[in-house]
Amino acid sequence: MKFLMVCLGNICRSPLAEGILQHKARAAGLEWTVESAGTNGYHTGEAPHRLSQKVAKINGINICDQRARNFTAADFDRYDKIYALAEDVLHEIRRIAGNKYDPSKVTLLMNEAFPGKNLDVPDPWYGEEPGYHDVFQQISEACDAIIAKYGVKMPAGS
Repeated sequence: MKFLMVCLGNICRSPLAEGILQHKARAAGLEWTVESAGTNGYHTGEAPHRLSQKVAKINGINICDQRARNFTAADFDRYDKIYALAEDVLHEIRRIAGNKYDPSKVTLLMNEAFPGKNLDVPDPWYGEEPGYHDVFQQISEACDAIIAKYGVKMPAGS
């Protein structure tokens, strides 16, 4: 499967989501593609925020090689599932995608852990380090739900 995590600038939340889900998928023996993007171009080409990198590293995940990129309508052709990290991001995905928008492929990330609650992952950009730890935990919980939902492996020889 191919997953795309999307936030605004692609330097705080979505790089963490990419790193966390990729880490959990590998640990589960799943050969998934997990990437991330942002709906605005303010940080295109930049590495993740230093506090996102720090919190990921504390949790055994290296995200320092990621680089921010813009979400595009063509992402609907490339990915099986697209996760918005907040409601405003979901609206921007819809706007950018135009006629390529496929509601069956996109949802809020936290709906995996809390179905139908439509919860945002708060943007830690304006806060201090503890906010990044909170965001990490929220995303990690949602990623556990994704692994449980999509991670059923077929027995060898099936």
